[in-house]
Amino acid sequence: MPYDNRVVVLRLGHRPVRDKRVTTHLGLVARSFGASELILSTEDKAVVDSIRDVNKRWGGDFFVRLEMDWQKFLKSWQGVIVHLTMYGISVDDMIEEIRNKKDSILVVVGAEKIPPQVYKQATFNISIGSQPHSEVAALAIFLDRYFMGEQLKRDFSGDTKIIPSERRKKVIIKKRKKLTPSMAQAGE
Repeated sequence: MPYDNRVVVLRLGHRPVRDKRVTTHLGLVARSFGASELILSTEDKAVVDSIRDVNKRWGGDFFVRLEMDWQKFLKSWQGVIVHLTMYGISVDDMIEEIRNKKDSILVVVGAEKIPPQVYKQATFNISIGSQPHSEVAALAIFLDRYFMGEQLKRDFSGDTKIIPSERRKKVIIKKRKKLTPSMAQAGE
C-alpha cells in the first residue's frame, strides 16, 4: 500500500469566475481519495474556505494552500511529477511503475491549456483515456488506481460521519463544544 508516499495535487490555471465548482470538487476528490494536499496556483478564497470547512467538519489531515509561483514550485519539487493529460501514456500501463517510486508524488491537473514546460518537467504524462474528459474524473481514477481502492476505507474521524445504509441516510454529527468568552481568549 503506497500510503508511505505523500501525494499532493497542484491545480494549474484555475479561473475564479468559471472554475469555482470544478476546483472545489477537485479538492474534495483529492481529500477523500487519499491525497494530503491541494495547491492552487490562482487565489480564490471561496474555494480554499470551502475545502477547509469540509475538512474541519468531516475530519482528516488534508491541507489546501496557494502557490502563486507554480513554475518555481514545480522546479523545486523533490519527487515524482505526474501530469494528468489526455495526451499521455495510459494510466494502466504506468501505474505500477508510479506506485513503486519511493518519492512523494505531485499530481498536476490543469484547468486550461497547460504550458509545454509542464509536459517536459513531468516524470510521467499520464492519460485516463485519450478523449476529452473531466479533470475531476481523471484525478479520481488516478488516485483510485494508485491507492488500489484502499483509500476509501480510511477513517477521517471528524464531527460528521455517515453510517452506511442501503435505504436511508444515517448521519452522525457530534456536538461541538461551544466556546465561552474566557475559552476563546485562551485560544481553546
